[in-house]
Amino acid sequence: MITIDKMSRTPIYEQLIAQFEAMILSGDIGPEGKLPSVRQLSQELGINPNTLQRAYNEIERRGLCVSVPGNGRFLSRDANEKLAKDSMKQTERLEEELRSLKLKGLRKQDALNIIEKIFGEDKEISETEDKL
Repeated sequence: MITIDKMSRTPIYEQLIAQFEAMILSGDIGPEGKLPSVRQLSQELGINPNTLQRAYNEIERRGLCVSVPGNGRFLSRDANEKLAKDSMKQTERLEEELRSLKLKGLRKQDALNIIEKIFGEDKEISETEDKL
């Protein structure tokens, strides 16, 4: 299920991309699964169709889906693998950045505090959604 936080500082199209990626990685949308139409999903979420189109264009640019004229958009067969590979690259970049920051004086506890803050935000969002 896709949810949009219209009060978030994160643009709606970026929220959509992140949620589609999460749905792909969790298996909620399987390989070659059909994505909802722009019209259908924009009405369900109450967002501008152009915003959804922008998200779909970015997902397609990343090679995660393909458009089939007259039939809609479908996930690529290797969408999950592409996301997993991208996640590994991001983890490697994070590790490099942490090493660099450590050399510049970042203390372990400060890094852990940042991590706790970020993961705490996820927990707060989850708890809020559970209450709704």
